[in-house]
Amino acid sequence: MQANVLDYLEQTARRMPEHTAVSEKTRRINFGSMRSAALGIAQRIIHITDVKCEPVGVYLPKSIESVTSFAGILYSGNFYVPLDAKAPAERLSVILGNLSPACVITNAKLLPTLLKAGYTEDKVILLDDITAQPAPETPAELATRHRSLIDTDPVYVIYTSGSTGVPKGVTIPHRGVIDYIDWANEVYPVSEKDIIGSQAPFFFDNSTLDIYLCFSRGATLHLIPDEVFTFPVKLAEHVRDFGITTIFWVPSLMTTLANFDILASVPLPALDKVLFAGEAMPARTLNYWRKHLPHALFSNLYGPTEITVDCTYYNVTRPIADDEPVPIGFPCRNSDVLILNDQDKLAADGEIGELCVRGSSLALGYWNAPDKTAAAFVQNPLRPQYPERIYRTGDLVQKNKHGEILFLGRKDSQIKHQGYRIELGEIETAASTLEGVRTAYVLYNQPKQEITLFYEADAELPARDLREKLARSLPRYMLPAVFKWLPAMPMNANGKTDRPALAREHF
Repeated sequence: MQANVLDYLEQTARRMPEHTAVSEKTRRINFGSMRSAALGIAQRIIHITDVKCEPVGVYLPKSIESVTSFAGILYSGNFYVPLDAKAPAERLSVILGNLSPACVITNAKLLPTLLKAGYTEDKVILLDDITAQPAPETPAELATRHRSLIDTDPVYVIYTSGSTGVPKGVTIPHRGVIDYIDWANEVYPVSEKDIIGSQAPFFFDNSTLDIYLCFSRGATLHLIPDEVFTFPVKLAEHVRDFGITTIFWVPSLMTTLANFDILASVPLPALDKVLFAGEAMPARTLNYWRKHLPHALFSNLYGPTEITVDCTYYNVTRPIADDEPVPIGFPCRNSDVLILNDQDKLAADGEIGELCVRGSSLALGYWNAPDKTAAAFVQNPLRPQYPERIYRTGDLVQKNKHGEILFLGRKDSQIKHQGYRIELGEIETAASTLEGVRTAYVLYNQPKQEITLFYEADAELPARDLREKLARSLPRYMLPAVFKWLPAMPMNANGKTDRPALAREHF
């Protein structure tokens, strides 16, 4: 029985050491060289800090070195934490304070920002300094270290937005990734002939599918440059020119290409597997892509980070009208989806309820946050006879006449925007600290897909100044698009800010 995700890389590196594992625009690395470089990183980690099953940060741009570092950390017997290389130092400092990593892997260019965030230089590993490569055979110490891990040990921590203004570190075990990837290998026909066009940042959990389909199947993971995504025509040309066969993208990106009718002028004959997740897919966008890629498999995946990427999927095989919601489908193998009503009973046919999940895919919890873990990962109310955890997603769903699950929206203020899960409360917390702002409330304008900040102040403040100040503590994808000044917030009968009134009056 497989207990460690490194088995995927080990088997593939032995089977096809010369096959390209990860490529960028002008660089590539094969599986044999990646394994060797990862072992070198593992030895360096042990030299710096002789610990096991502890978090190791990876503060690097999305690159070959990032993927190699992930593998190296696992070889050292620890688990990796991707850190956003573009995040403000203030946010990075909050994450590092919660995480307390054993060490952080970075490069010389990013080192000053890491130190500004308060991390100590003696626990930093500079990739620039790692030059020696180990022998192809795994040193005995490393073999013992990574083989001693079991499937309930963490494989990675990914930080997501938190409602209290503090990001939450979702801690995923080896068994969650193994369960997910083994299912994906059954459902999606990926092989060593495939080239996966990676869009998701490594601090976004969609990247898990990209990385481990690469490791397990020998597919080449191609890292599409960030700047290409700004230009729809260049993006399509990049997919065409590099022979990309498989993508796992957020729907908003696919919508941009559809709105500009890019596929009419840039055909993509090699692309035959189109997977998408992270936010609702507009049926009109899906139908555009299906029209231009009639030979391709299209699959809508759904799931929060807390259940190892995805827990439901829908392979599109029937016609879907432009005004019809695209289903999130059916549970993935070995994941059970419970739709619970307000009484914590199974929802009746057609009844709206909260989607809850149980199974091996569940995260271990939130790193160093027991209260948040206890609130989200709770006892299964349908099985009080023995301990069984379920994860309450906070998403409202119902089944349609085909028995397919439909996503309807959120129970709370958490949103999906540009593929990222965002707690609006985190933005409110940051905005409330700005000079001149008395109170701040954030709503999401779903039709326009805009984050809107309402703020109470003595006078209107320049939106540009507010945005610049928020950018010091929030990543770009969380910055409001619209700033609305109000001399006073509307209040409800309970003396609380009337959020529905804000939405009615301004959206």
